[in-house]
Amino acid sequence: MILHSTFLFIGTTEVMFILFIVVMVFGADKVPDIAKGMGKGMRTLRDATNDLKSEITKTTEKNGINTSEYTKSITEEIQKVKDEVEDTVGSIKRKM
Repeated sequence: MILHSTFLFIGTTEVMFILFIVVMVFGADKVPDIAKGMGKGMRTLRDATNDLKSEITKTTEKNGINTSEYTKSITEEIQKVKDEVEDTVGSIKRKM
């Protein structure tokens, strides 16, 4: 079985094809500017996300809401689902 590295479910050949199309459409001299703009956009998005998280945390603390209980129960439920999926997948893999 051959395993390929993937990035967001995109294989190496797909990434190379996308890069080829970008170079053909925009030209090699514009690619660094495009990458710089995308980097700035991602940074802005990350900063906005962090601001939103901090506001939610401040509001919950201000109102006396204990988020650790909710987080713990959600984490336990996720672990149960993971275990069930692993049990199911494990039995399917053994049959193959």
